[in-house]
Amino acid sequence: MTIRHNMVRARTWLTALSLLALVPSAGADTLDAIKDRGLLRCGVNGEVPGLSLQDTNGHWSGIDVDFCRAVAAAVLGSSERVAFVPISSDDRFAPLRDGKIDLLARNTTWTADREINQGVSFVGILYFDGQGFMVPRASGLLSTLELDDAKVCALSGTTSADNARRYFTRNRMRLELKLYPTLDDARDAYLKGECTTLTTDHSQLYGLRSTLAEPAAQRILPEVISKEPLSPAVRSGEPRWFKLVRWTLYTLIDAEEMGIDANNVSTAKERATSDDLRTLLDLDGATSAALGVEKGWGYRVIKQVGNYGEVFERNLGAKSGLNIKRGLNALWTNGGLLYAPPTR
Repeated sequence: MTIRHNMVRARTWLTALSLLALVPSAGADTLDAIKDRGLLRCGVNGEVPGLSLQDTNGHWSGIDVDFCRAVAAAVLGSSERVAFVPISSDDRFAPLRDGKIDLLARNTTWTADREINQGVSFVGILYFDGQGFMVPRASGLLSTLELDDAKVCALSGTTSADNARRYFTRNRMRLELKLYPTLDDARDAYLKGECTTLTTDHSQLYGLRSTLAEPAAQRILPEVISKEPLSPAVRSGEPRWFKLVRWTLYTLIDAEEMGIDANNVSTAKERATSDDLRTLLDLDGATSAALGVEKGWGYRVIKQVGNYGEVFERNLGAKSGLNIKRGLNALWTNGGLLYAPPTR
């Protein structure tokens, strides 16, 4: 890691610490607090290419990052009015519950236990993921069913460890599970040969592999052993804020289905006649008043961030270098699971 990179990360954490001090008073409305502050505070991972990562120039990228920018465009009129706060996997919900961040977009799996017991509400599936395993190509391993008696590196505070235990038990295989607090720690242990395999969500494995000196030396095994619906989350009990964040996600999805993107949305705005399109872009203010934002919030989201397909391709697809296929994250009309309620 270069000195420049260390300085950038140091500045990031100083910014994060200062933001954590800006905790709203009990009972404060999140949306009003964001508008008064003029800044959306978004909790992210910060370590995974394609999901959320800051480069040496301080620029953030990733599908979670772009979602935060879309929400900022809807609420504040500018996708740039967002501060990214790195959050650990072990303690991702407390900063949200305590009002230290406004939105959690940290590649977090939506589970019943988390939604019922953590005081948060998941807004919708941003990315359909699943857990997998990476092994050294030199090992010759081609399937997870060849991992009997393996030493498995996994992240603490995630669903990965329990999923691995259940999978190995179900297939009558032995494992030694080694848990690490960060993805960097798990990666380093794996590369040192302390583990046979590294397990986490497929999206993280592809992102991690892309950062290695010799990506081709690592093989991501084909099996997916779990459902990992990754969803942004907000504090429970704030229906207006919840609806705005949820419908920002659905706007990205519906825009792709309608063929509206960042390049043609201005023309679409000028020529819009259908009720569905006018509602999507909020041209008549049909939803903005109820949500508490300025008219045209849907148009701002698409113009400044793009539709779901654009967000996916630049962060995870061919344009990103990760070359992750849409798969389950393709629109339902193209054989995937991506589906949003209609605008009307």
